[in-house]
Amino acid sequence: MKFTDGFWLMREGVQASYATEVRDLRATPGRLTAHASVKRVRTRGDTLNSALLTVECHAPAEGVIAVRITHHAGRVRRGPDFVLADPDPGAGTVRDDGATAELDAGALRLRLDRDRPWTLDFLDADGRPLTSSGRKGTAFVTTPDGAHHMAVQLALGVGEQVYGLGERFTPFVKNGQSVDVWQADGGTSSEQAYKNIPFYLSSRGYGVFVNHPGRVSFEVGSEAVGQVQFSVEDQTLEYHVVAGPTPKDVLRRYTALTGRPALPPPWSFGLWLTTSFTTPYDEATVTSFVDGMADRGIPLSVFHFDCFWMREYQWSDFRWDPETFPDPEGMLARLKARGLRVGLWINPYIAQKSALFDEAAAAGHLVRRPNGDVWQWDLWQPGMALVDFTGADARAWFQEKLRPLLAQGVDCFKTDFGERIPTDVVWHDGSDPERMHNYYTHLYNRTVFELLEEERGPGEAVLFARSATAGGQQYPVHWGGDCWASFEAMAESLRGGLSLSLSGFGFWSHDIGGFEGTPAPEVFTRWLAFGLLSSHSRLHGSDSYRVPWEFGDEAVAVARRFTRLKHRLMPYLYAAAVEAHTTGVPVMRPMLLEFPADPACRTLDRQYMLGPDLLVAPVMDPSGEVEVYVPEGTWTHLLTGESVTGPGWRRETHALDSLPLYVRPGAVLPLAAPSDRPDGTWPDGLTLLVAPGAPPGATTTVTVPDHRGAPAAVYGVTHGEAGPTATATGTELPFSARTLGPGGAEADERG
Repeated sequence: MKFTDGFWLMREGVQASYATEVRDLRATPGRLTAHASVKRVRTRGDTLNSALLTVECHAPAEGVIAVRITHHAGRVRRGPDFVLADPDPGAGTVRDDGATAELDAGALRLRLDRDRPWTLDFLDADGRPLTSSGRKGTAFVTTPDGAHHMAVQLALGVGEQVYGLGERFTPFVKNGQSVDVWQADGGTSSEQAYKNIPFYLSSRGYGVFVNHPGRVSFEVGSEAVGQVQFSVEDQTLEYHVVAGPTPKDVLRRYTALTGRPALPPPWSFGLWLTTSFTTPYDEATVTSFVDGMADRGIPLSVFHFDCFWMREYQWSDFRWDPETFPDPEGMLARLKARGLRVGLWINPYIAQKSALFDEAAAAGHLVRRPNGDVWQWDLWQPGMALVDFTGADARAWFQEKLRPLLAQGVDCFKTDFGERIPTDVVWHDGSDPERMHNYYTHLYNRTVFELLEEERGPGEAVLFARSATAGGQQYPVHWGGDCWASFEAMAESLRGGLSLSLSGFGFWSHDIGGFEGTPAPEVFTRWLAFGLLSSHSRLHGSDSYRVPWEFGDEAVAVARRFTRLKHRLMPYLYAAAVEAHTTGVPVMRPMLLEFPADPACRTLDRQYMLGPDLLVAPVMDPSGEVEVYVPEGTWTHLLTGESVTGPGWRRETHALDSLPLYVRPGAVLPLAAPSDRPDGTWPDGLTLLVAPGAPPGATTTVTVPDHRGAPAAVYGVTHGEAGPTATATGTELPFSARTLGPGGAEADERG
């Protein structure tokens, strides 16, 4: 939200009161508490008829400093609140010499001087400035409609760039943008977002998390061009500054605070195929799809039933349409006998025609208006209502409706929707409707994820979720929502995924080929390679099927090639998944995450690193031309074995079955033996594929995880002039090592 009219004036009817000088500063163990006047106090009379801001600072964890600013403290605080890690009481140390007080959190320090105009300075461990909240940086603002806002400005340095704020499809670098953190179902072609996260990451080596679950308005150098401003309509605002120095360090600390993703099961990394949305389908259709994939040698891991597995107008009643699927148990058993996992589409809305509507309303499980009526509208489903997940009984009721589907053989759920949540309602637990709007999806996804963990066991739970807020990364996987079937939407989707990955989310997917419309064959085929080089891979559309043979023989060949390649890469990809689970560093990584010191990497949004060692640049042009930036060193193409040297830009032209896919200099990729499954016994027949570029005599350690993320085998590779030599500990299974060269990874299927 913008408050000013240029640099000098305020907008009509807007009044701002800024922290001006310290009137009182108290240092206690681990905490600084300051009271700031909003005008200069020259005489005792200046203390009258004026406001005082309370600013409380503490360190909840090493490298993290929280600042809470309060105007009027008497407002009743209603939930929800983000669930954060328990604070470490010993994380912060206070020093106060009478003129300057400092809160030291190890990698981050906060400094406040009593004798200068109000300024909060944030410094790194070496005392170098990161950002500051200065002359207009701490304030409350009233607007003509009587609303009261708390506002903060944090300084941007010269050339500093800002990323994150959720899965945003607008430009990757957020400088110059106005961003409202407010859940919306807006597709991938608008400024709205399904996954709104009040956290941004700076190229300067820190992050900022605004600890407010409701609407947070960001002006990223878009009002005061040298500041990031964020504001909330409230009497208090809390933000956390998170130290680096590297972007990975920021994400490690931020996800330690808000939660790290669960480790998805290995089978979920294989290819998913769906019925699509409004297309006609029954068991015969499903069987024809599964047969078609098998006949064409395209390995399939998961089959997903979208909305119309239930009867029309009755979403959600969680009951199979008896006319279309008269024998769901038998059908699921037949699919399972073919080695497939099964997913079902659900949402948290109960249509009036659903048999569950009256049951839920009578039990008090639906969100109500202030007068006691059930909240309803006709958008999406006629007369639909919302399950009130703030009530424990409602959560248990919802889980009990899903449990029989798991007993039938369903493995996972696509938790769709959860964004269009009204604010003119009353919640069971008394939550503030404005704060609940964004947070609703968190309760929804957590409810379903916890059921899957309970029924399937730890390590087997996985969602396909569309909406999320801060902390939602704990319940993977998330996909990018409704995109058009075009190259432009492909680029939008990638921008959104990279933005989400810098917001603490470790796993992300998208609709291969685009959701709306029918893609041209070249769009679908190019998107296949991109989709199968993402953490998770799903074929899905709206009103047309996404089986590869609908788009020609080349699409079939590309689907087959890249699905099998992904299976071979599983020891490498699952090690990256374990890293995401344990550290918060995502599987799909913007280039700046791996190369923060390379200025050219800071704006790249059409290429990414898949794990630490694979550079992927999807082709998004019908000509096959693509521009790719190669960082320093000699990189080797995984598919051909050809080498290129960076740093520098390259313009390449690729056939439909190829794209820029380069291995980092000196990296060692563990490749599984060829398999029709992503969840094989990876150390058995493993190939260690060694990219040139490591110094002679250097040693690389490679850990191959088991299906629960624990080390299954550990290999040591010594790089030599005559080629690599490798040893293994913890396994007697056969393996081999070879240098990546002509023919690429596929030159010798067994290594």
